[in-house]
Amino acid sequence: MLLLGYDIGSSSIKATLMEAETGRVIVSASSPETEMEIIATRPGWAEQHPQVWWENLIRATAKIKSRSEIDIQNVKAIGIAYQMHGLVVVDRKQQVLRPSIIWCDSRAVDIGKHAFLNIGGKLCLKRLLNSPGNFTASKLKWVMQNEPEIYDRIHKAMLPGDYVAMVMSGEVKTTPSGLSEGIMWDFHKQELAKFVLDYYGISNDLIPTVVPTFSIQGELTKKAAHELGLKPGTKIAYRAGDQPNNALSLNVLNPGEIAATAGTSGVVYGVGDKANYDSKSRVNTFVHVNHNADNPRYGVLLCLNGTGILSSWLRHNFVGFAEHEITYEKMNELALKAPVGSEGLVTLPYGNGAERSLEDEDIGAIFHGLKFNTHDRTHFLRAAQEGIVFALNYGIGIMRGMGIVVKTIRAGNANMFLSNLFGEAFATITEANIELFHTDGSQGAARGAGIGAGIYKNHKDAFIGLEITRVIEPNKNLASGYQEAYERWKNVLRRELK
Repeated sequence: MLLLGYDIGSSSIKATLMEAETGRVIVSASSPETEMEIIATRPGWAEQHPQVWWENLIRATAKIKSRSEIDIQNVKAIGIAYQMHGLVVVDRKQQVLRPSIIWCDSRAVDIGKHAFLNIGGKLCLKRLLNSPGNFTASKLKWVMQNEPEIYDRIHKAMLPGDYVAMVMSGEVKTTPSGLSEGIMWDFHKQELAKFVLDYYGISNDLIPTVVPTFSIQGELTKKAAHELGLKPGTKIAYRAGDQPNNALSLNVLNPGEIAATAGTSGVVYGVGDKANYDSKSRVNTFVHVNHNADNPRYGVLLCLNGTGILSSWLRHNFVGFAEHEITYEKMNELALKAPVGSEGLVTLPYGNGAERSLEDEDIGAIFHGLKFNTHDRTHFLRAAQEGIVFALNYGIGIMRGMGIVVKTIRAGNANMFLSNLFGEAFATITEANIELFHTDGSQGAARGAGIGAGIYKNHKDAFIGLEITRVIEPNKNLASGYQEAYERWKNVLRRELK
């Protein structure tokens, strides 16, 4: 029995064909070969054309078909993971009205701040567990204020994964988890947060029909099936934002379990069973994928926007200037040549828009303490990785203050976790073992589809074939050096935030 999972990222579209009975990955593919363009016509803006996601999803599916002898028309269920917090708006004919305002766009920061003050901080934190912030509802309000001719034509406003499912099925739907990531879910009443929409003047009619995260959410139309090479009527049985889905892919479903990723963004996602919040809303609480009234599960998310783009910037504009074809693997090797603490060079990796963990401040990226007679490119590369680790640990400290327990962190054996320096630094500064798995978001989406379609009897069965590939333990010999470097890093951050 075959399952097909998609991960709709801002860099690429990933697809995995999985054998349900064994959890074996038959084949995976992604598209495009290089990163998808992010349109930034103004500082702090970030947009993508939703049609580009669909075009690359078709290409990734074609690669799946060409690389396997198995007939993909036998796929029984499809799962969708997607980049969180984006906004897609369509008219009554389901035609996209403007490019999607995606997760790292910060144009709606002030809108969210004013909403938090005017609705009331206590009310927002009690019922939303967040401030409205720079999330989907605030982005929709921005369209209302700045593009009224487009806003007046909107039939439905949705998240990126809702858009992909709409193109597949012709039906516009969303989930409680999705609404919570857009700060449109009332945790107190367990329903659409109508008081937020009322404050913004947004009609409830613009919000899609709500369906469970694990459920039959639609079926492939003949048109979509033809474009994908799949069978019409194939069930769409799961959708979730990329970070809740990443947690699912790592079997992080219960209190005390932590998922992490360090790719385009750096994320730590902890699961709890209590509806807690940070009083400054520096980390965010969402409905986790397996939440229900009798068995509540909340995901607390810390996101660092500047992770992947910092590494990419260094590669193309700094290190790559000397070695045009330098790889990330080579960069990791060079970083190891510098000592712990990078001899005083500090990196604040905040150069990709407003950062939630800094109360939506946009302080930019900073290299502090540069000494021309001491530092070379190895120090810059190490300081960058240490800076990302320290920024994630800074957020973990906030999460611990909310009662999230951090003992073991699970992550995919990919992206920055391929760097021995990054993994060891992360384990050492957090004092937690890191368990690495050969999995990714598209595999998680495939397993989620199996749960939603009832192919798996329970969640436990869905993780057959998921095995730990490597464990990284804290290095006690380096602990004091990393702690000293972290304190130096925090001092620099405090000065910038004054």
